[in-house]
Amino acid sequence: MGRFYRRQLGLCWLALAVLTAALSLGGSARALEQDALAALIMPPFSLGEAVNEEGVWTLLNSGGAAAGYVFETQPLAPLPGFSGAPINALVMLDLEGRFLNVRLIEHNEPIFVSGLGQAPFHKFFEQYRGHSISSTLVVGVPYGKGDGASSLVYLDGVTKATASVRIAHESILAATLAVAREKMQGLAGGPPAHPNRDYDEDLVWTDLVEQGLATRHLVTNAEVQQAFQGTLWEDDDPEALEDLEGAYLDLWIVDLGPKAIARAVLAEDTFDELQEFLTISENDEPILVIDAGRHGLVSEDFVRNTSPDWLSAEQDGLPVALRDADLFVELQAGVPEGVAMILRTDRRLGFDPTRDWTLNVLAVREHGSFQPQTSTVTLSAVHSTDERFFLRPGAIERIPPWLEAVRNRAADLMVVTVFLLALVALLGLRMNTLAGMRSFTAVRLAILAFVTGFIGWWGQGQLSIVTVLGVLRTLFDGGSFAFLLFDPFSLVIWGVVIISFVLWGRGLFCGWLCPFGALQEFTHHIGIRLGLRQIEPSAKWDKRLKRVKYVLLAGLVASVFLAPSMIDTFAEVEPFKTAITVYFLREWYYVAYAAAWLVLGLFLFKGFCRYVCPLGAVMAIGGWLRGRDWIARREECGSPCQLCKVRCKYGAIAETGKIDYTECFQCLDCVQIYDDQTQCVPLVLASRKRSAA
Repeated sequence: MGRFYRRQLGLCWLALAVLTAALSLGGSARALEQDALAALIMPPFSLGEAVNEEGVWTLLNSGGAAAGYVFETQPLAPLPGFSGAPINALVMLDLEGRFLNVRLIEHNEPIFVSGLGQAPFHKFFEQYRGHSISSTLVVGVPYGKGDGASSLVYLDGVTKATASVRIAHESILAATLAVAREKMQGLAGGPPAHPNRDYDEDLVWTDLVEQGLATRHLVTNAEVQQAFQGTLWEDDDPEALEDLEGAYLDLWIVDLGPKAIARAVLAEDTFDELQEFLTISENDEPILVIDAGRHGLVSEDFVRNTSPDWLSAEQDGLPVALRDADLFVELQAGVPEGVAMILRTDRRLGFDPTRDWTLNVLAVREHGSFQPQTSTVTLSAVHSTDERFFLRPGAIERIPPWLEAVRNRAADLMVVTVFLLALVALLGLRMNTLAGMRSFTAVRLAILAFVTGFIGWWGQGQLSIVTVLGVLRTLFDGGSFAFLLFDPFSLVIWGVVIISFVLWGRGLFCGWLCPFGALQEFTHHIGIRLGLRQIEPSAKWDKRLKRVKYVLLAGLVASVFLAPSMIDTFAEVEPFKTAITVYFLREWYYVAYAAAWLVLGLFLFKGFCRYVCPLGAVMAIGGWLRGRDWIARREECGSPCQLCKVRCKYGAIAETGKIDYTECFQCLDCVQIYDDQTQCVPLVLASRKRSAA
């Protein structure tokens, strides 16, 4: 191994040594301090008490009562982003499982830090507000028919940053569902059952009673009196004292969502009005309550179309919001008479009519005539409705995030896969034929144009050192590599490039699949056409300059752990984000830097790729896996023939004729010369000898 290679290897070992020494700085995810967290709470809410040691706190309303939970995503779901660091967001969740607010706290995603800016990322988080954790939330657009019949709720992603927003989304879901499973059982189980509009059967009131579809709860005056016994209010209901065996509450509960049940209970006009109401409020579950006693269900101050003041409901220990449907109720003959009203609750908030839920009725007493003192006793009844009347979309499982990402980019993935297979087959099986074509340069530039346009600008498949650094950080932190799956387009390219290390070394990516490298090659050809004088460093300086990329790589690897907050700034040594990801639409100094390399390319052949690119250094190191010398050589190569060495713009051929594959970009110029009877010196001399003979 030559001195140059030993120095390369030494730099790699230095980078790994610095990396290992810096691991202690990686640290585990820490939650914000109480004061810092409280400052982020959206009014009129405030921070309550800590629930656990993982950064979950109670959320209080303006009156100081529990209103939900607030937590950070990083301690609960520290999924690494593309920088290797998790995306941390603040989540405010109410007791019914709805997102009150989601806001970004901290991240190091390169595309937002120094690319698109922070505004699109913050805007993405605003979409969660108002949605329920029972809904199936996905990032992307509907695939297939997209006719609105899906139970999925789609959140708009951010163009050019799909992978980052998917990672953020998965972090939010993982953290939120962890809290829901521990503190809000029943809300995280997926969509609840809803009435099957196509199911019907003939029922009458007696059938409902016998089958438990109508629930009765009878409470006598004596039972209520017993509840108030020994209190200030025990003598404040004379009517109860006069008739202890009389019915204080004779409650009937019937779920009117199923048509068959509603038809058995309601008069025809009320039934028709209810069906019309449900076509408008399709997510509401209508519930009939009847009191044949003397309670009356609501107070004299009750206002129609609002929440009933004396009635409330709960399921799985969590409140179920009830509201008056504001429908006039007329009942079928045989149904108990009394005060009747139809309530409604939103199934999207987690209410499942097929599982037990509890209706609570307040028994209210007042003591004194001037500023009376009030006391209440809660009377509870449990109800559920048979499964046969309902459909349960819970069987629809949320697909894995990686599959969701693949589906959203299915067409692009098919195109890039076909292209990559064709390119690998062409270079692997017909490389010499390709290089020998008269139109080889035109074919090569056409391929590079496709790489720039489709893989780069359209597909956002420009590979970057940022991914490599994120993998290193994750590897040593013992985290998950799932973040790679959120960008399947780039992952396919990475897979082919890694396989190509064995076949060709670094050449496939650096010579054929790098969009920015292609742009530099275009500017080189423009410079040649314009007749511009070309700059070529001496062999000595070329050798020195090629070491720069390894030094930069070592520095970037170290900075991931020594200065993680600066890694995105340091990674700007790559102009890829500016030129490819955001189409030069950035601050002027980033644009000037990227443009400078392209302008320099008019005079110096692919200077960035050869001397500065840290990803190129990674590719060169990966190229050590190469299992063969794939460029054919003759004994005369190097002595006496030096044509390939002179023609090689990359300086990858030594004076001896040996190929330095760590610097070979697979341009095929030497392959073209090797087979050309008019260019290859040994072939020319052999031809002359045959002619002379």
